Amino acid sequence: MSFQTKRIIKKIISWSGLFFFGLAAYMIYVQLSRYNLSDIKNALLSIPEHNLALACLASFFGYVALSSYDYLALKYIGRHLAPWKWIFAGFIGFSVSNNAGHAVVSGGAIRYRLYTRWRFHASEIVRMVTFSGFTYLFACFFLVILGYFLTPDHAFAGGSVSKATTLIVTIISAIGLALYFGATFFYKKPIIIKDIEFDIPSFRMALAQVFLGSADILLASLVLYFSLIAFVDIPFDIFIGVFIIAQVLGVFSQVPGGLGVFEGLFMLIIPGEHDKLYLFGALIAYRIIYYLLPLVISGIVLVSYETYHKISKGRSIRRILSERL
Repeated sequence: MSFQTKRIIKKIISWSGLFFFGLAAYMIYVQLSRYNLSDIKNALLSIPEHNLALACLASFFGYVALSSYDYLALKYIGRHLAPWKWIFAGFIGFSVSNNAGHAVVSGGAIRYRLYTRWRFHASEIVRMVTFSGFTYLFACFFLVILGYFLTPDHAFAGGSVSKATTLIVTIISAIGLALYFGATFFYKKPIIIKDIEFDIPSFRMALAQVFLGSADILLASLVLYFSLIAFVDIPFDIFIGVFIIAQVLGVFSQVPGGLGVFEGLFMLIIPGEHDKLYLFGALIAYRIIYYLLPLVISGIVLVSYETYHKISKGRSIRRILSERL
């Protein structure tokens, strides 16, 4: 492959990050356009301000946990980076991938655009993105097992959320976790895929992956829980089981943001009879606080950063040209 071809491919990958940001914004628009503006307003206003504040706080710490995926991935590849950079890359990357779906591709494209500017090689970025993907995957495995025992029995009445199906998913999750932790003890050889070397993490790092990924998902659940408990009397241990099953199946459906899949499953599984309007309000609040607001904030930050980078690059070019004259 010629140098020019490689350069073009790198440019395409780099600019695709902005494409996925646009896709994420469009997906948010699609999600909210399904509802009447007055319905959204009434749904949000029905939630007490105190609960909304707690939901926003949980969302903030949730994205702190998500950004920490990048910190753990940096430790995995043995690189160091200024905290503001990995926080910035993690926040932008996950606010996009949460909405656009296909996290490895959409979030990976954003990271490629940013980390290449910070002198990271493409193979290092691939290793980081892959590692972060496994962090989320194995956290899901752990939480699926937890969710299976916490989910109300009536959720397994039949259909796609039947007890047999969920039991199979739980067994697969347990096997996956067991194999991964076993590999940290007994498999020390690197795995090489297309000249990229992937080392098996240490047992401590694998534990950190499961803990960090679980913290991320649990904090996301609190965003919905704080929006919901003003209207629905449900213990958190029951709620988290419902949330985990709906969330994980929503992610595995590959529908961006689990749009429709998560809401449908959640309303199906949640125990008891509840006013659909209040459930609707809580789910809308969850979508706005955990998906829309971070995307809007990351959009402002990303545009500011891109503008600064362009101005700074222009100044550098002018300075170099003036020194040559």
